[in-house]
Amino acid sequence: MEQQLETKSSETKRSQANLMWWIAIGVLIFAGIVLNNYYKDVAWALRLSGWIVLSCLVVFLFYLTREGKRLFNFAKEAKIELNKVVWSTRQETVHTTMIVAGLVVVMSLILWGMDSILLWLVGWLTKSN
Repeated sequence: MEQQLETKSSETKRSQANLMWWIAIGVLIFAGIVLNNYYKDVAWALRLSGWIVLSCLVVFLFYLTREGKRLFNFAKEAKIELNKVVWSTRQETVHTTMIVAGLVVVMSLILWGMDSILLWLVGWLTKSN
């Protein structure tokens, strides 16, 4: 029973901390927008560097949230899986492309032939009435 209470208490604290990080992120973005409009006469390079610093801070705070940790963990696992992929060689890619192009040409000739035959057949049938 005590363990369940401790678990619920720690979950509540983590939930509150997560909410605080999201509030901090929102406040920083809002402050960045307000300051960017307030200092619109300042050189764009200085404002851009301020946005870069602010973006780095927001990404760091996002990493501290529960969703941010899940996203970064997903990206890390995706990179590991991407390293397992066996990519085809240039020669295999060229051969496959040529096969596909050849099949497209053959199929379009077959469809053109069928269309011509059906067009001739419909013309022959309508002229016979």
